[in-house]
Amino acid sequence: MPQQVIRPVEIQRSFTRTAPGSVLYRSGETVVLCTASLEPSVPPWLAGKGKGWITAEYNMLPGSTSPRKARERQGKIDGRTTEIQRLIGRSLRAVADLEKLGERSLVVDCDVLQADGGTRTASISGALIALVDALKNDFGQVARDAYPLKDSVAAISVGICDGIPRLDLDYQLDVDAQVDMNVVMTGSRRFIELQGTGEEATFDDQQLADLLALAKLGIGQVIEAQRTALGADWPFG
Repeated sequence: MPQQVIRPVEIQRSFTRTAPGSVLYRSGETVVLCTASLEPSVPPWLAGKGKGWITAEYNMLPGSTSPRKARERQGKIDGRTTEIQRLIGRSLRAVADLEKLGERSLVVDCDVLQADGGTRTASISGALIALVDALKNDFGQVARDAYPLKDSVAAISVGICDGIPRLDLDYQLDVDAQVDMNVVMTGSRRFIELQGTGEEATFDDQQLADLLALAKLGIGQVIEAQRTALGADWPFG
């Protein structure tokens, strides 16, 4: 029987006092600090177009892994970091109406404090809450059709381990998986991104369907955790 429940999720809002959106997001033993800030400008290539922008930065702190991960310095960012922060940015922009944001930028920082698999999916799921909190002062009381986020976003990992579909892979499962996939979806269950690959293995149509069904199940649980954490501040109806 495939695993049906994601790892325990704990969400602590307002974790720091300096960022308008600040969330400590725990998924099992993975811990990510997500912060979001609203800046009164956009990248030069967007200036004068009446649209805002959402961008993300991702980092694994040295103590997040054992052995220690070397700190990235002097603009030297490895390929994995670049790929993940672009994924986070794409995922957030997919549920945004950038014209309603105006010529401002939402900057999201996702810093992994402890890594045990699923750091990119935890970053996306936590970043959504940080964004909502960062927007609260300017957009908390506006009509729904004026709010700059159209839907929520959440992500989860799935994989095939020893021939069995598995949900929300921790580090050991991720290392042992024959197939590894990250799935990003909106709250209305539309896909944003699928990242799936066979690790010295292949998978067929039925296995892909099983993984997607399991991912939808897990993402539903993440969305419920997000909704519970935001409570009355949940802006998506």
